[in-house]
Amino acid sequence: MADLNPFSAWRRLLALPNESRTKTVVMAFLVSAFCAVLVSGATVILRPIQAANRAAEQQARIEALVAGVPGMTQLMAETGGTLSTVVVDLTKARAATEVTPETLEAALADMANWTALSAGEDLAGLGSRPDYAQIFLLRNGEEISLMLLPISGAGYNGRIDAILALTGDMHTIAGLAITGQSETPGLGARIEEPAWLASFSGVKTRDARGDLRFAVAKGQAGTEYEVDGITGATRTSSAMTRIIRFWLGPQGYGPLIEAVRRGEF
Repeated sequence: MADLNPFSAWRRLLALPNESRTKTVVMAFLVSAFCAVLVSGATVILRPIQAANRAAEQQARIEALVAGVPGMTQLMAETGGTLSTVVVDLTKARAATEVTPETLEAALADMANWTALSAGEDLAGLGSRPDYAQIFLLRNGEEISLMLLPISGAGYNGRIDAILALTGDMHTIAGLAITGQSETPGLGARIEEPAWLASFSGVKTRDARGDLRFAVAKGQAGTEYEVDGITGATRTSSAMTRIIRFWLGPQGYGPLIEAVRRGEF
């Protein structure tokens, strides 16, 4: 009768000569399995820490963005100094009823909560747009004085992530913060330079008829709807135009912005 004692089997394996093919294969498998368990365990343990670090980094960028908007520091102090956050349903242009900031990540892991974009709709090069987004609001009484909108899209070298701030009229940019990019150092990567980001403040996004006019100019800005282009980074500049126009348009936050302007949000 075969000996089924696992300890006996282990001792027999160890007794095999080191050049034994069986011993080599089994030991390689055991080492690989052990390393896989370690990596999986580390991933599970570190995921909440990484998420917290990303959230803290985003919050720091948001606070810096708000602090750079003229008059916002004083306004925040007068209203308690805090931003409220809400998950919005972009398909309905209103606050989400079933998704919260705590459940947003899980909701977006389900591809049923994404909308595919046609080539004509996909200015930002996303392929598909999330149906839910977490935005930040600063209210002065019942009025929204500042709305911060996460935006993203394809740059020249990869994805660009940013936060766009609009003033209470919803047609004036209060500021822009880049939260992630992989553009060419010294060229497209200059979208993170404070001087260029500061040029967004006060730029109009729409004209009196409501037509979306925002653009990053090919050179110096020539209208109140433009910011200066980045010398030597035409493709990145064009990408920023497309990304911002997409998110301010009908497939992005456009319907929500109009709901805010009508006092329905």
